[in-house]
Amino acid sequence: MRPLAAGLLASSSLVLAAAIAADRPDENWPRFRGPRASGVAEGHPMPVSWNVATNAGISWRIPVPGLAHSSPVVWGDSLFLTSAVSASGSAPLKVGLYGDIESVPTEAVQRYVVYRVDKRTGKILWERTAREGVPRRARHPKSTHANPTPATDGKRVVAFFGSEGLYCYDVDGQLVWKKDLGPLDAAYFEAPEAQWGVASSPIIHEGVVYLQCDVLNGPFLAAFDLVTGKELWRTRREDVPTWSSPAVVEVEGHTLLVVNGWKHIGGYDTKTGKEVWKLRGGGDIPVPTPVVAHGLVFITNAHGPASPIYAVKLGARGDITLPEGKAASEYIAWSVMRGGGYMQTPLVYGENLYTCRDNGVLTCYRALTGERLYQERLGAGSSGFTASPVAADGKLYFTSEEGDVYVVRAADRFEILAKNALGEVTMATPAISEGRLFFRTKGHLVAVGR
Repeated sequence: MRPLAAGLLASSSLVLAAAIAADRPDENWPRFRGPRASGVAEGHPMPVSWNVATNAGISWRIPVPGLAHSSPVVWGDSLFLTSAVSASGSAPLKVGLYGDIESVPTEAVQRYVVYRVDKRTGKILWERTAREGVPRRARHPKSTHANPTPATDGKRVVAFFGSEGLYCYDVDGQLVWKKDLGPLDAAYFEAPEAQWGVASSPIIHEGVVYLQCDVLNGPFLAAFDLVTGKELWRTRREDVPTWSSPAVVEVEGHTLLVVNGWKHIGGYDTKTGKEVWKLRGGGDIPVPTPVVAHGLVFITNAHGPASPIYAVKLGARGDITLPEGKAASEYIAWSVMRGGGYMQTPLVYGENLYTCRDNGVLTCYRALTGERLYQERLGAGSSGFTASPVAADGKLYFTSEEGDVYVVRAADRFEILAKNALGEVTMATPAISEGRLFFRTKGHLVAVGR
């Protein structure tokens, strides 16, 4: 390596190390949906309107090869994201509101890629191929081979490609370790041949990587040492395939890993993997990530006869499943059996909880009590909504699959402030850092806000 290049790499590491020391929540967005999966970042004024076609309000826009629904993550002046690049040069994607369960037929060789991008300029700083080969498992037409969002602590970046493996790089792009977890059958439990692709994102907490792998055969939670990749524990779960990412919760000096599910929503001790509490019921295709706020864990899921929202108290213990006909209990502050989200992770901002269904119906509740404040529709009802909402500076951002971003005022009454077109299909949840939104569209990474 040339001395200048080595000096630049060392310099970039020092910059990120400084960001680690600062640990600014308005600057770093280290996992799916940012700090604690909250989807919230404060400290800067945020954009209301922009125009991709005229470049108004756009910092930069760069093409990103391949097809992926993973979100960008941010640490300091760097963004990290993943993609799956087909050797055929293209990959089919079918968006919208439909109910087909069949998988995409056998696809060409894929290159599973990790990128580091300069947050200020959009320049790609490095690109690494984690694996290249024919996918071990198929995907849904609305899915991709790079759904999970990477995670970073500013020193390392962890990327998960499901059946293609778990990979850890340092921020300069050197592979630290990798894990082959074998074929992971993320399929519809009632039709195992309908492979849909893994979507759960890894998270990093205090030097440990946590992974939720709810699959057809042998579903599990696992913890890995971030530095060495050593498996610290693995706990079997009794559930159908799910597509949710875990959340970390601090409870009275202890740390829990909280996961969504159908047969087994639960809280687990992060040190041992032992179950602390469990909850059964709800939608049978769980996707949203649990969200923590106001001393409660908000869990929602949908599909099938129920689409509940549960507000679980942080001190929950044992089996907290509600008796039939009950909406609250010792450990559940409130619940509703209809109204939860199917694809989107809910958002708690200020005193309110916002849930948006895949058809754009947005409902606002008082987070502490479950009182419904309003229910309105985003769009005309023909657009799908998959990306989860984010919030900052009194504004809520909801993105349709067609790439229309609805900016909604965070208030007890519904008010749309603006509708902005990204000009491309958008399935990934945006990131926020220092007053800018970073959108991953079908073919681009876009920095909105100046």
